Amino acid sequence: MKNNSLLFFLFFISFVQAKQIEVCESCSIKSIREALEIAENGDEVLIKTGLYKEHGLIVNKSVVLKGEKGAVIDGEEVGEIFTIEADNFTIRNLKIINVGSSYTVDYSAIKVVKAHDFIIEDCTFESVFFGILIEKSENGIIRNNKISSNRKSEASSGNGIHIWDGDNMEVYNNQLSGLRDGIYFEFVKNSIVYNNLSTNNLRYGLHFMFSNKNEYHHNEFRNNGAGVAVMFSKFISMHHNKFRLNWGSASYGLLLKEIYDAEIYNNLFEENTIGVNGEGCTRINYKNNTFLRNGWAIKIAGACYTNIFTNNDFMYNSLDLAYNSKVNDNKFENNYWSEYTGYDLDKNGIGDIPYRPVKLFSYIVNKTPEALVLLRSLFVDIINFSEKVSPVFTPDDLMDENPKMKRINDSI
Repeated sequence: MKNNSLLFFLFFISFVQAKQIEVCESCSIKSIREALEIAENGDEVLIKTGLYKEHGLIVNKSVVLKGEKGAVIDGEEVGEIFTIEADNFTIRNLKIINVGSSYTVDYSAIKVVKAHDFIIEDCTFESVFFGILIEKSENGIIRNNKISSNRKSEASSGNGIHIWDGDNMEVYNNQLSGLRDGIYFEFVKNSIVYNNLSTNNLRYGLHFMFSNKNEYHHNEFRNNGAGVAVMFSKFISMHHNKFRLNWGSASYGLLLKEIYDAEIYNNLFEENTIGVNGEGCTRINYKNNTFLRNGWAIKIAGACYTNIFTNNDFMYNSLDLAYNSKVNDNKFENNYWSEYTGYDLDKNGIGDIPYRPVKLFSYIVNKTPEALVLLRSLFVDIINFSEKVSPVFTPDDLMDENPKMKRINDSI
């Protein structure tokens, strides 16, 4: 009990002694660097309205770094702006512009190294290489930030929020555009990404690599090189997201590679070249998703086993399903297919004859992409009908035994 009382007393004394350090042209402290040098744990550094041309700033104390409206930190494209090497810090309401770029160094507006229990919020980052770069850290919150850049190639651009080797991170309500990847996770676990808007990025709106037990929901990934890539990960939950207008010769709403034991539900895939592209994916449940006006709704490559597709809407896609194997170990059940032409004599809402979602033409396009120019021709209708009557090239057992007659899901 005496030890607890002593700890509380020391914390109270520290709180009482904490001070606010103001930085401005007319203040006694005129630079952020000087303020950080004299600050102590628990202090607040208030950056008042003005332009501060500074970079290479080191934060190694548990402080609150806060900007007034109109305070701008200009890195003059020289290098990194802030490097944080402390626990229990907060960065709030800063505007940082013109981060330096390099082909060998990941310069960022804010770099966090081996930190615990921190918040980065309400900041604006413009013309950055990397926006927020976090390494070997845990228990962090990144929220309400706007991160943008204007790079023209992947090689010369960085990511908006980049987390490497993280645990228990929360990333939400951020807007990201014009970057390589909007959000990038590598070796990150037990983390959540939600309510973010990631648009017009050169590669992916969100990119997961070797990151297990994570969740992302209620995000929108629009008009990126590709929407989201989840690779070499397991136990991922992806729900209530919008994958829209990710359109191009090699573009996806969602790219899955070597994924195991995932839940994908209540998502909208709208007007993507490929809604979902899966390769080496096992034990994934797709439920209550809407695939609307995509080129391909789903493309399944090799080594995809024990996946279940149920209660999904496949509506007005050029091709609902591409499949490159004659062997099927996946289940399609109770989905709605706008291309289904069967009947429902007993009026129970379920088609009386099965639906085969893999068309022969889809198989041909997989082998010879140039054949796509024939998509709307009478020839395609004839070969699809012949394969439907007597399957030879497509999996004989790949069908939806109980197709729904009406759309199942509302718009996300």
